[in-house]
Amino acid sequence: MVLALVLSGAVLALVLLGLFVLGLRRRLIQRSGGTFDCSLRWDAPEDAESGGKGWAYGVSRYSGDHVEWFRVFSYALRPRRLLEREAIEVLSRRTPQGEEELALLSDSVILACSHRGVRVELAMSEDALTGFLAWLEAAPPGRRVNVA
Repeated sequence: MVLALVLSGAVLALVLLGLFVLGLRRRLIQRSGGTFDCSLRWDAPEDAESGGKGWAYGVSRYSGDHVEWFRVFSYALRPRRLLEREAIEVLSRRTPQGEEELALLSDSVILACSHRGVRVELAMSEDALTGFLAWLEAAPPGRRVNVA
């Protein structure tokens, strides 16, 4: 009986420690500012028939001429994806359809982009989308930016 209590207490402590570390990591990512919630689907299909498959919930951070994308449920301090401003080409914009409504946050707008020949879909709030498009258009003079 005592062993069971000790083991369940240890498991509970490990779970709480894991949740604390995830929260601390998110706080460290957001500390430098310029962050927004952003789900990502890398190498996305061109048709919306795939439903909600392939979406990963994350946090994006502006950092100079690129956006760093971090998975929410990861302990890594480095970004999982790096999107460079000059390599992003906006293809279209749409609302979630079918099963995507369940896989994404409720107020999400999906932005289909091309990044170095790879089709990428970003799902974010309308406010975050406005900021993202403004960031894309605010490229320094002489840089190529493709915004549809």
